[in-house]
Amino acid sequence: MNNSIVSLIKVKETVQNAVKEAMEKAQWYRFITRGANVALKPNLGFDLFLPGAVTSPWVVEGVIQTIQGYVNEIYLVESGQILVNVEKALRQTKMDKLCQEYKVKWLNMSKDSFRRIKLENGLVFKEIEVPEILFQTELITIPVMKTHDKTTVTLAIKNQWGCLRELRHNYHLVVNEALVDINSIVKAKFAVLDATICLEGNAPKSGKPKVVDLILASGDIVALDTVAAKIMGFEPTKIKSITNCANTGLGNCNLDKIEIVGEDISRLNFNFISAKHNYVSFWELLFRKSTFRNFIFKTPIFNICCFGAIVWYFVWYYLGKGKKYRNEILLHPKYGMQWK
Repeated sequence: MNNSIVSLIKVKETVQNAVKEAMEKAQWYRFITRGANVALKPNLGFDLFLPGAVTSPWVVEGVIQTIQGYVNEIYLVESGQILVNVEKALRQTKMDKLCQEYKVKWLNMSKDSFRRIKLENGLVFKEIEVPEILFQTELITIPVMKTHDKTTVTLAIKNQWGCLRELRHNYHLVVNEALVDINSIVKAKFAVLDATICLEGNAPKSGKPKVVDLILASGDIVALDTVAAKIMGFEPTKIKSITNCANTGLGNCNLDKIEIVGEDISRLNFNFISAKHNYVSFWELLFRKSTFRNFIFKTPIFNICCFGAIVWYFVWYYLGKGKKYRNEILLHPKYGMQWK
């Protein structure tokens, strides 16, 4: 496989400038067709506002500023979850204001039409429903750097999980295999990783924000995740989503064959705290492995479980650590202003 380029840029002046530099060094214009319609897919996977749990608006703005004028229509896209109101998350991050300012079209993919695609060699899916907009655009995925209680990390590969319908949680037991199927159909042309404010510990929701001050970019999502996992302090070859995708030809996970430009990763180890299962994740996986799984997940009992999960996150956020973490970032001298 030819060398993949991954850029890794320190935020010095502005986040938007760092995004542009990272994209330029990773040669984004080689992957995005001039005049194409483009979909930008951030992570808006939590609606109790917590910086680090969602992609930062300045990163999305930097991508828009870099590609505007080169591409045609720009869409901002994301899907809902059974525990998350994605429209609320959009407003909390002020990305609705970005859409207005730059004339970007917001699309909640959960409310869009879907196309059913058959997978002849799917590891999990025999067929998969994909939002129609993703067949009409070229995808730039814009994840945020986080730990994850089921996949160790959630980066560029995992961000396409949010392109499925709300009931994607049914595949949590085989998520590392399902991600291969998803990314074989929903192919991101380019990726920009928000590593300005990240999330460590019991992420992807109830973790602790961590300021890292970096932007990563690449036309190879597997290579990007490999480099990102490495600087987070994890061994990439032990992360199944990375190795599974590499083994099926979706990208390069060999650090010796990845051209890294910008910062020297040999000097970087941010020692992210690994994610453990919080209360919601622990009980979900326990129930999924039990003989009662159909009774719990295919009957009205499931609605009661969802309500209990929402209550737990509410208590963790308002009476536990979540609101404290949020307020600390809002007071940050560099990053607090983007949400005000």
